Amino acid sequence: MTTWRSSEPPPNKSYGLAGILRAAWRLPSMLALIYGTLAVFLVIRACELPWGRPITPQLTKAASRGCLRILGIDLEQQGDASHVSNAVVSNHSSWLDIFVLSASQPACFVARKDVRKWFGIGILAWATGCIFIERDPRQVSKQRQELASRLALGDKLLLFPEGTSTDGMRVLPFKSALFDAFFEPDIRSRMQLQPVTLQYIPPSGEDSRLYAWWGDMEFGPHLWTMLTAPAGGIAKVVLHAPERAENFADRKELARRCEAVVAEGFSAIA
Repeated sequence: MTTWRSSEPPPNKSYGLAGILRAAWRLPSMLALIYGTLAVFLVIRACELPWGRPITPQLTKAASRGCLRILGIDLEQQGDASHVSNAVVSNHSSWLDIFVLSASQPACFVARKDVRKWFGIGILAWATGCIFIERDPRQVSKQRQELASRLALGDKLLLFPEGTSTDGMRVLPFKSALFDAFFEPDIRSRMQLQPVTLQYIPPSGEDSRLYAWWGDMEFGPHLWTMLTAPAGGIAKVVLHAPERAENFADRKELARRCEAVVAEGFSAIA
């Protein structure tokens, strides 16, 4: 995997006293919601059967929607989460994508290994069964096997095939390596993927890249920006019709198709 970089510097704006006051209630509110939900989640998950799990995914969904509301971001969803898809593939522009996509449908994220260390998000991702992968081409085979094993157990996976986050102004080519897991002989015939397009609309007067997190931007300063920024942003999510793996010759063809659907949805929003 590589890190996408822009020639333009990332937005850097101070919101003064008003921003500090927003952060003063947003941060403890988010912490209380995330860790309170996590405590309940762990108790219920211990009692739930490995299949079905009717309650804990809904807790994750509710907590994610709550975090977005606290940050002043409205969720606008077009289309419905597929009940037949085994995986979701989406474009990627921010760590906020985790909240936005979890708010639209419960799924097990496939994320970079360093996500486990992120403040608040890391422990939530771990508790909900996130698969952490390394940015190392030598690990692709091992990662493919892990994805296949989770699919065999009935887990719904959520991948970011671009392999990196962007400034939120584009969709990058989808990398096909991890799509290999969808073509395992005992999985391919029942494998369906739901492409999802995600785009952020900032509050009036703000930089269009406000919510994006990319390149060498550090997590801490960007989190502070999100805590201090004014309310009024929108996260738009378009859930497209699922694609069947067995209808495609190989992983590259399937990846190109999903990329085209996501990119078309992105252009339509813009």
